[in-house]
Amino acid sequence: MIDRAFQPIATFVSELVFVSIPIGGAEVPLIVAWLIAGATFFTLALRGINIRGFRHALRIVLGREDASDDPGSVSHFQALATAVSGTVGVGNIAHVAVAVSVGGPGAAFWMAVAGFLGMASKFAECTLGVKYRRTNPDGSWSGGPMYYLSGGLSALGWPRLGRGLALYYALCVLFGSVGIGMFQANQAYVQLVTVTGGSESLVADRGWLVGGLLALSVGAVIVGGIGSIARFTAKLVPAMVILYLGCGFLVIAANAAHLPDALHRIVAEAFTPKGATGGFLGVVVLGFRRAAFSNEAGIGSSSIAHSVVRTREPLTQGFVAMLEPFIDTVIVCSITALIITTGLAPSELGTGVASGVELTSTAFGRVHPALPSVLSVIVLLFAYSTLISWSYYGLEGCAYLIGESRRIRTAFNLFYCLCAVVGCTTTLKAILEFTDAMVFAMAFANLIGLYFMAPELRADLDRYWRVIRARDRARQRRGVRAS
Repeated sequence: MIDRAFQPIATFVSELVFVSIPIGGAEVPLIVAWLIAGATFFTLALRGINIRGFRHALRIVLGREDASDDPGSVSHFQALATAVSGTVGVGNIAHVAVAVSVGGPGAAFWMAVAGFLGMASKFAECTLGVKYRRTNPDGSWSGGPMYYLSGGLSALGWPRLGRGLALYYALCVLFGSVGIGMFQANQAYVQLVTVTGGSESLVADRGWLVGGLLALSVGAVIVGGIGSIARFTAKLVPAMVILYLGCGFLVIAANAAHLPDALHRIVAEAFTPKGATGGFLGVVVLGFRRAAFSNEAGIGSSSIAHSVVRTREPLTQGFVAMLEPFIDTVIVCSITALIITTGLAPSELGTGVASGVELTSTAFGRVHPALPSVLSVIVLLFAYSTLISWSYYGLEGCAYLIGESRRIRTAFNLFYCLCAVVGCTTTLKAILEFTDAMVFAMAFANLIGLYFMAPELRADLDRYWRVIRARDRARQRRGVRAS
């Protein structure tokens, strides 16, 4: 019923957003080219901030720049954990598997490249998210693309453009969050059925029950707002990532004899691909598209979570935000790629046939029959964490469109939790097609704003580095006098 009702809309929006042009035998979606251009531009414009700012980012996230009297709601680490919980999800397992199954191991190389370049986009959008955030009447904070699009472009003399792009973005993030919530709930339910016996499982025909329990568990966290979400994800995210990486290293270690060949194929087939439609350009586009689904760099959504950080200097959270694509794509997605390429035969990869979580599960199962069950638990945790974070993104989009009040927040949270029940009782194919389009459509408005504000961002960064260098020189002089 839901699929039939939304299918015409979903198809139209998806075709509109993912319009492609043929280049060199490959179909290149314009939105993916838009994201690649944005990530490359900010890497160059900010003079390789993803390399030269990495050490400073670690220093900030470890709390060495924190001050208890800074304005904001959560620490640098909690803001990062909340954002990572929204990006580290089922896609880190399923999207990598799809990329490798369709395009071969070389697609993983371009996913890592996309993650590296995306660090600069993430730096830009999260810095501006904090810079243009606002204080709500209840003392809470709101920020993200809606606010820097409207505020930043107004300051540049483009108020109508800024307001229009902000409203467009808020609509996209609202619809996108609800669809993503349904998708994650659906995937959590599917994995639970799989691990408990498939069609013979006690929960096989009780999606409403699983959805209800999931809705209650999500509601218990999000009812407390961003503070509750940040505290919870600060504990959940490190635990689930460590669990997945631990299992991943176990699989890779068990297949250590195949590791050199796997690394060779990942690099070699990145430039001489096997299996990707469109050859070299096809595998590049495939890698970048799957990476964009995973880390959301250039899409702007996670800047909503980063914007509530406790800080007086917006650039500090920009540095911290760079770690998000690094963790999500360069580390977690790369580990998934190595699990698959070491655990499966070359003939099973680059077949041109999309295969998701089941491909990773197969690699796990060949090491030990119990590991697929562990993977199912990990997928459940990934889906749950994404559900929690995207509830906040959707809530902020809703609040921007309708207004900020406790009643609106309560109504949206209730609606979002009910959508988890719907997600567990239908395939939602049409809605998911529409949701994917909404998520990518965010990048259109977001990057326009980032391009306009690039000179401002560059000037702020130059000022920040001067302050840091002066502070370090002062500390060095004090150290010399003390000695």
